[in-house]
Amino acid sequence: MIERLLPASVVTVEAIGPAAADPAAEAGLYPEERAVITKAVDKRRREFATVRACARQAMEKLGVPPRPVLPGERGAPGWPEGVRGSMTHCAGYCAAALVRAADLASLGIDAEPHDRLPEGVQSAIALPAEEERLAALTASRPEVHWDRLLFSAKESVYKAWFPLTGKWLDFSEADITLTPTQDAFGTLSATLLVPGPVVEGREVRRFEGHWIVSDGLLATAMVIPYTS
Repeated sequence: MIERLLPASVVTVEAIGPAAADPAAEAGLYPEERAVITKAVDKRRREFATVRACARQAMEKLGVPPRPVLPGERGAPGWPEGVRGSMTHCAGYCAAALVRAADLASLGIDAEPHDRLPEGVQSAIALPAEEERLAALTASRPEVHWDRLLFSAKESVYKAWFPLTGKWLDFSEADITLTPTQDAFGTLSATLLVPGPVVEGREVRRFEGHWIVSDGLLATAMVIPYTS
């Protein structure tokens, strides 16, 4: 699912259904990783382990020796030198996407259950202009949970943003436009409402990406290419 949203230079590995919370995945954790989840509940432990198993398979595909993936500041995963990456997990789905740093400045992926957001969440994350666009999209394509798709897109924006800035990005600081281009597939763009990251000496104020809805899940991906 995720690979359809990303350039060919990005390597992706997914675990779907029961495989996304495989108890056996914990055996593959490094001691440093296991220490992070010592007090976590079973679901958290399994997803943590499975998504890191996906990441190490992606490293192997990329020709990078496997290593621990430890959460750093604000939980951002720490990648090997020369690698950019992003991970995501939700009930029934885990994925990792990795790329050589020479090919992309940054990327972010997110997956969510294809369901309505809990009561009150949309108003907490959406700008007035986004609320208007969501209403129009819902009227024309009611089979898609656009509110959850917006939430996912904002998560992907943040995951692409943070490695370049090291700063928090609030939901209100990126204006997302979702555009359907095919059944259950489309593009998305994010206009930053704060100063953007500087890539190769140029400020980036707009991120571009794609979204997909499939088999009870939805996913979004943002990529930040080099400016030259």
